[in-house]
Amino acid sequence: MTCSNCARHVQEALSAVPGVASARITLESGRADVQFQTGHAGSAEPLIAAVQAAGYTAQALLPSDAAGPDSAPPAANPWHWALWLGGPVLLIQMIAEWGLGLGMNRSYQFVAFLLSLPVQVWVGGRFYQGAWRQLRVGQSNMDTLVSLGSTAAFGFSVWGLVQGLHGHLYFMEAVGILTLISLGHWLEARMSARAGASLQALMRLAPERARRREPDGSEQEVPIAELQPGQQIVLRPGDRIPVDAEVTDGASHVEEAMLTGEAVPVEKTPGSLLYAGTINQSGRLVAAVRATGTNTALAHIIAAVERAQTSRAQIQRLADQVSSIFVPVVVAVAVLTALFWALDYERASAVHAQLRPWLWSAHLPESPIAAAWVMFASVLIVACPCAMGLATPAALMAGVNAAARRGILIRDALALEKSGRVNTVIFDKTGTLTTGHPEVLGAWPEPALSPSLAKLVSALTRGSQHPLSRALATWAAPDGASGPIPHGWRELRGCGVEARGTSEDGVTGLHRLGSVDWIRSQGVALEGAASFASEWASRGASVLYLAHNQQLLGAFALRDALKPGARDMVERLRSRGLQVGLLSGDQPAAALVLGNELGIAPQEIAAGVRPEDKANVIRQRQQLGGRVAFVGDGLNDGPALAQADLGIAVTRATDVAREASDVLLLQGDLAAIPAALDLAQATLRVIHQNLFWAFFYNAAFIPLAALGFLSPMLSAVAMAASDLIVIGNALRLGRR
Repeated sequence: MTCSNCARHVQEALSAVPGVASARITLESGRADVQFQTGHAGSAEPLIAAVQAAGYTAQALLPSDAAGPDSAPPAANPWHWALWLGGPVLLIQMIAEWGLGLGMNRSYQFVAFLLSLPVQVWVGGRFYQGAWRQLRVGQSNMDTLVSLGSTAAFGFSVWGLVQGLHGHLYFMEAVGILTLISLGHWLEARMSARAGASLQALMRLAPERARRREPDGSEQEVPIAELQPGQQIVLRPGDRIPVDAEVTDGASHVEEAMLTGEAVPVEKTPGSLLYAGTINQSGRLVAAVRATGTNTALAHIIAAVERAQTSRAQIQRLADQVSSIFVPVVVAVAVLTALFWALDYERASAVHAQLRPWLWSAHLPESPIAAAWVMFASVLIVACPCAMGLATPAALMAGVNAAARRGILIRDALALEKSGRVNTVIFDKTGTLTTGHPEVLGAWPEPALSPSLAKLVSALTRGSQHPLSRALATWAAPDGASGPIPHGWRELRGCGVEARGTSEDGVTGLHRLGSVDWIRSQGVALEGAASFASEWASRGASVLYLAHNQQLLGAFALRDALKPGARDMVERLRSRGLQVGLLSGDQPAAALVLGNELGIAPQEIAAGVRPEDKANVIRQRQQLGGRVAFVGDGLNDGPALAQADLGIAVTRATDVAREASDVLLLQGDLAAIPAALDLAQATLRVIHQNLFWAFFYNAAFIPLAALGFLSPMLSAVAMAASDLIVIGNALRLGRR
């Protein structure tokens, strides 16, 4: 493979193999890492066959060589030696011809041939090999254009030297073509490596060894690969955490900025979770291993970034379709150009002369044959579509890595395109706009529960992970004491919990604790708590009801605090011309109070919505012309995240594998939401700019080369400059 176009061509071939879930190509090392779908028996043979059918060769790595793409040192830039050989030769020829005026000297021309021949064979061999492999499978690529162009310049010069042709020979131009295009590829490899630096930094976060605590209490340093879930590790101050684990002893603060983007260290005590790659700062910790290798949060983040970098936008697919027919068209244009100059040199020269006052002066070859060969080579070289192939992946890699450094994971290129079309942002309430840690503010009929009622509430809620249930469980049993979970306990999403039990008067039936709509639908009369519910709902609290069969036992008011900066975030979105809405399972009164605090209009609030109905609300907005981004906490928002045009999950590091969302925010700061949209749209804007420049170069320079205003070497300079502009424009995203 010689360029990013080649790497994508191989990736497409591998991805099309049945059973392949993903294929990651590393151009610099010439390596492909392929992951098969779960349950599929992977085999190297169909992969190798697919690569060969695409015009390349491949072989399976031995197990000893396949420990991981990032365990080996990075491969050297493959274009390094091409520059060391071609650069000095080109410099010598430029001094001789442009500085000393030896271009027409017969003796010098023989010297130029001897200097150019190794470059043509050694440096050009890489292009010839790529072009031949594509030709064998009936295809063509950028190597085809470079090979034809440099061969035309070198071949004509050899013919002229043998024939004793009096005139300029193009050995310097042939060397310049190969050297300058190699320089473009070298810059591409260097800048791609720079754009991927944040991903490589992520991959190096987890240390290679850990301090394992043995059953007898001793400590032994072992490779990470030897750790198993359940084993204990010891972490000293300053240690980088090697695996995901749970603290069993000790207290400390851990820096998690590399995973969540939050700079403030997080306090860790027994029961707290630790994530691979984070740094233990102040105390000694003993922790039980929970996940290793590809199951850690860090590994999920790396996989998400890699998936985004190798994904393909719809606009890139269009560019690829254009590029697939571009090479044959360019060859045809080059042939017609050569025929025009060879068969009607006078008219071609006249056209050139008419345009010269409007452009610039250029030296024309003195004979029709020489002109035909030179213009043929110039058209082929200047039209190399490398910049088209780089336009999207260069911007995508830079944008994805810039986002990852800020705790924002963009799932794929399609998510970028979706972000550019969004005109409405709808938020889930609990855990997204609020802290997700509600407090119990009041209870009915008495502010304090009787011991029997407190025991019942604790038993019903202790098995649920819903924030409201956890708040009630803590409030009802502050010391954590509780009896066993009742018989037949179950949780109904968006409704509440229920279990079979016996009331204080000996009646057997169902205990239920949940939302007003669900409790009322079970035939429970709620009038007794009406004034209590009305008062707290007007203050923005959520009210849950406790009942036994059709008898109302109690009601509880809970309020979740808004996250800091929530209102400012809403204002920032509205200032960008976006409509902002709210989805909530709360009663309308509570949702309206929250919406008023955030500055969200009442008509943009949907309250009392069950989790499975959130997707229907979003679908209705889409049917009215809305292009909706839905922001949820990822707990029960999967259908809504999938239904939205753009799904944004506000989550923690342990949830980064969530598949329903397009964008994952690893930090709790709501300012990341407009920042994520801004960065995604900036990346999409750079992609459009790059594609424009790539097409502009080809559209503008092909006619100039065909009419004699660009020599083969100037064509090579222009082609290399187009690559440089595209990559440089993409790297601007890294400074955001």
